[in-house]
Amino acid sequence: MSKEKQEKTAIEVDIALKTKKRRPYNRRPKKVKDENQKTQENSKDMSIFKKSKLKIIPLGGLHEVGKNITVFEYEDEIIVVDCGLTFPEDDMLGVDLVIPDVTYLIKNQDKIKAMVVTHGHEDHIGGIPYFLKQINIPIYATKLTVGLINNKLEEHKLLRSTKIHTVNQGETIKLGKYFKVEFIRSSHSIPDSVMLAITTPVGTILHTGDFKVDYTPIDGQRMNFGRIAELGNQGILALMSDSTNAERKGFTMSEGFVGEVFDKLFTNCTKRIVVATFASNVHRIQQIVNSAVKFKRKIAICGRSMVNIINTAREYGYINCPDDIFIDIDMMGTYNDEQLVIITTGSQGEPMSALTRMAAGEHKKVKITNNDLVIISATPIPGNEKYVTKVIDNLMQIGAEVVYSTLTDVHVSGHACQEEQKLILSLARPQYFIPVHGEYHQLMAHSDTAELMGIPKKNIFMMENGKVLEINQDEAKFAGMVPNGKILVDGLGVGDVGSIVLRDRQHLSQDGLIIIVLTLHSSTGEVVAGPDVISRGFVYVRESENLMEEVKLVVRNEVAKCEEKGIRDWTTIKTSLKDNLRDYIFTKTKRNPMIIPIIMEI
Repeated sequence: MSKEKQEKTAIEVDIALKTKKRRPYNRRPKKVKDENQKTQENSKDMSIFKKSKLKIIPLGGLHEVGKNITVFEYEDEIIVVDCGLTFPEDDMLGVDLVIPDVTYLIKNQDKIKAMVVTHGHEDHIGGIPYFLKQINIPIYATKLTVGLINNKLEEHKLLRSTKIHTVNQGETIKLGKYFKVEFIRSSHSIPDSVMLAITTPVGTILHTGDFKVDYTPIDGQRMNFGRIAELGNQGILALMSDSTNAERKGFTMSEGFVGEVFDKLFTNCTKRIVVATFASNVHRIQQIVNSAVKFKRKIAICGRSMVNIINTAREYGYINCPDDIFIDIDMMGTYNDEQLVIITTGSQGEPMSALTRMAAGEHKKVKITNNDLVIISATPIPGNEKYVTKVIDNLMQIGAEVVYSTLTDVHVSGHACQEEQKLILSLARPQYFIPVHGEYHQLMAHSDTAELMGIPKKNIFMMENGKVLEINQDEAKFAGMVPNGKILVDGLGVGDVGSIVLRDRQHLSQDGLIIIVLTLHSSTGEVVAGPDVISRGFVYVRESENLMEEVKLVVRNEVAKCEEKGIRDWTTIKTSLKDNLRDYIFTKTKRNPMIIPIIMEI
């Protein structure tokens, strides 16, 4: 070895010795852990990475049609999908609207990141103003849906205080740490409808919103089947799907089919044409406009909601028509009948709607004659059949020609039938299935279809309003209930009409009212004046004078008994009067009116 190499080697050895870490003199050898200790520590480490479960909580829209709202909650974050209303049932006397109970969200409002909306129908957006008066959160929706929500917010003076964001179909937004929402183009009876792909730490939830499969939609915007299939290939944890038409076999007809029927009805018609349909069915309105343009007719709009929606749809470019096709309803007198079409509300026979008032001869601006062709372009919602039938009868008695769904196909549904539901199930291939948007029998029918498509029965969950479903990749299970129910809107009052008030209204509507007014001496308890009897909805006083005298006698006798017993408490006297008078009246009439005693003293 050369001298240079020897010196270099010596230097390297010296450096290595200096930099080498020496073992501490007093270090003890490591103890070998026993198997139990290893298992406990490994389990503790795994729990750090274990994900929480996603909570899915519907607060409306299940076992009913309307007031749709669903909560998605993961750890300390919540997003809300839709917030709709429904209309009162027959026994909800005097009630205008029904909205969901959002008590759970009020208690957890600090967690809420946003509300996302699937489309612009009332049963999905109608409750938003009432929601925002309690919880002010940002809203994300597509263009037309935003326009319709803005109309509502302006009416409630909430437009300036609400953050509302327009999202395009196909766009994805991030909400908080845990949620991403993709707006997937869908098909329904209103433009800009979307399905929602909600990405969470435990997986993707596909919420269909309301949908139908229409291969030839009026606006040419077909459902994005490719994206649904792509998500299905990636893995969808749960599918929540519209169940409205789950009992109907086959396919829902294309909206374009109704346009062909309109053209046939307009051909060679010399009458004025009145078309009643849902105000929110923008695609149907476009079909009517197309026929009116083709047959050179002008269009007048009748009904406040119809005016609002058509104006909004035109403003946002969702109704294509010549600028001069629409005329003011007051200008109809300057045109002949064969030059006119009237688009109106009232396809469900609603008592105060425009068509109902026309049929009753009470509309101020439209008088139905025997030179009118009335087309009711809708099918009656279950429960509304008698109202629609009454309107049809009244129109026919006036002499108008009436065309409705029983006679010809002037309406197609905006919801998917069984074969379309099977298509979405095939594309999505979800691990779990949750039927939504429908009454119980509809949810059951949809669950049967899902089972037929290969989803195990144990992976199909029949939800109900307020029920909490906890879900992740490993399992899904129910985990209790949260507050839910119906909040009744009566005029400007929200929630002040409850079961007791409704019970009193029903009592008054069935049996009427009797008011007893008498004046007692403050010291002796003797009757100074009265009793006077006022009857409303029970009997006509002038025709039942004998009964009224007997009622007065019963009151006097009861007051005398109280006086003999030394009773001076007005509450006790009133209760005694009510009980005895109720028994007497029922014995005499077999009726049970509401009885209100009013006692004054001097």
